[in-house]
Amino acid sequence: MSARILDGEAFASQIHRETATRVSALLRRGITPGLVFIRVGEDPASRAYVSRKETRAREVGISSRTLVLPESTPLSSLLAEIDSLNADPKVHGILIQSPLPSTLPNDQVYARVSPAKDVDGFHPVNFGKLLLGDPSGFLPCTPAGILEILRLGKIPTQGKHAVVVGRGQIVGRPLAVLLARKAVHADCTVTLAHSSTPNLPSITRQADILIGALGRPLFLTQEHVQPGATVIDVGVNRIPDPNSPRGYRLVGDVDFPSVKTVAAAITPNPGGVGPMTIALLLSNTLRATEDACR
Repeated sequence: MSARILDGEAFASQIHRETATRVSALLRRGITPGLVFIRVGEDPASRAYVSRKETRAREVGISSRTLVLPESTPLSSLLAEIDSLNADPKVHGILIQSPLPSTLPNDQVYARVSPAKDVDGFHPVNFGKLLLGDPSGFLPCTPAGILEILRLGKIPTQGKHAVVVGRGQIVGRPLAVLLARKAVHADCTVTLAHSSTPNLPSITRQADILIGALGRPLFLTQEHVQPGATVIDVGVNRIPDPNSPRGYRLVGDVDFPSVKTVAAAITPNPGGVGPMTIALLLSNTLRATEDACR
């Protein structure tokens, strides 16, 4: 048995085409969607992530720019920059690139972005709307992208048992809520587990849909997977690799070679969840623009 590959690049391309079509309609009306990334410091991974997001934004017709601040930027200065972008009618989406320096409190920074421009879905108002099932809020991009993988990959979800391994605020907790919603491409029974869950393999082997989102390289192996399950790998981890020019390589939370022999469907990593996160970010930016112009 060899798992069907859930190609996030192909699914993301489909969403980008839909976004580009709707952006073109706005451009014909003289409206240009505007997205601003705020990057604090020179973390190499953050620079690469923002560059990819800017490239995709250009491809679909969204105007984007990156505000780069030094790592020593005080909280007051960063909040002032966010306030300025909140007040700018040409800016429809604001994304704070993580990680922030340890001197800056994430909660205060994310909460300063206007909920109407919070296209990453991290603001407490949008998170609260998610919990309440209010569709007017923005969904966090990675969990929303995973739901799209399940939809576009034609993975049955209704009544299925989904196990999310990882309880983080960015992916694990919101994803568990989304999968449990009474909706066409959700309606799962959900177990939210983590690395300290006793007898974790006995839990994960019950999953029809298993999601690894705990940030531990190659943590989920064949012993964690029920034969025939769908496996979604969210993790992005660096492990040493002397054969790489960078001295490391990126791997997910799932041991892909072993798991693909028992799973029915699996996301590659890279090329699975990552492209979908960007696709949903741009889709959220388009929606923010459309909302602002109503």
